[in-house]
Amino acid sequence: MRRFVLVLAIAGFEAVARAAQAEERAPAFAAAACEGIYPKHLQGICADGVGSVYWSFTDVLVKSDARGKVEKKIPVASHHGDLCYHDGKVLVAVNLGRFNDPQGNADSWVYVYNAADLSELARHKIAEAVYGAGGIAARGGRFFVVGGLPPAVEENYVYEYDQTFRFVQRHVVRSGYTLMGIQTAAWADGYWWFGCYGDPKILLKTNAEFEMAGRYEFDCSLGVAGAARGRMLVGRGSCRPGIGCTGRIEAARPDDARGLVVVE
Repeated sequence: MRRFVLVLAIAGFEAVARAAQAEERAPAFAAAACEGIYPKHLQGICADGVGSVYWSFTDVLVKSDARGKVEKKIPVASHHGDLCYHDGKVLVAVNLGRFNDPQGNADSWVYVYNAADLSELARHKIAEAVYGAGGIAARGGRFFVVGGLPPAVEENYVYEYDQTFRFVQRHVVRSGYTLMGIQTAAWADGYWWFGCYGDPKILLKTNAEFEMAGRYEFDCSLGVAGAARGRMLVGRGSCRPGIGCTGRIEAARPDDARGLVVVE
């Protein structure tokens, strides 16, 4: 029995050590601009943890290295929104209908791409996201979709799906109204992080049960994602009439008072 317990203890120690080594080897992302100019604005970003960044520019999907050098880009249907990386795949929240319509005239999907070459693998209809699928994140083998919101609705919604995109349940976030709902989503540092439009732009933070843990004036409405070494990635972007739109990432860290703080 003692030997069995010792073996388990050693195995546990080795697993922790491997995880720590993987964390140490993971790239330390810093500020980087995505190469190129795009017709429409940045909707979201994610990273695979080994050096690749994925960018959704509404109707163009881009893969770059950690410095922003483009490795692959493809045209996609508008509106491709926020995205997440999971198990060798990139998943994107897509709405082909109307956003924020009180009558629920969205046409919501999740498109799935091979992370290596951005070839399309699958499309999943998610009819429950009636106000328009705008963002997606993964946690614990489940997928969580966020999106649009009609005016004057004083709460947001998160739609949970299993690995096959069978609907599990709708979660309510008692956030108060946020302009056009939630744009971006990530699970990191033991919390959910949701980026919202508005003036000022708003960051929502909840616990695992979607109970409010903070509401901050911080802009991650164009992208938010977990990264290694206690850091997070935040999407930034700008558009110039007649020229086009650009995107970049910044590293940030969680902060109890301010939500997230950009790391210089």
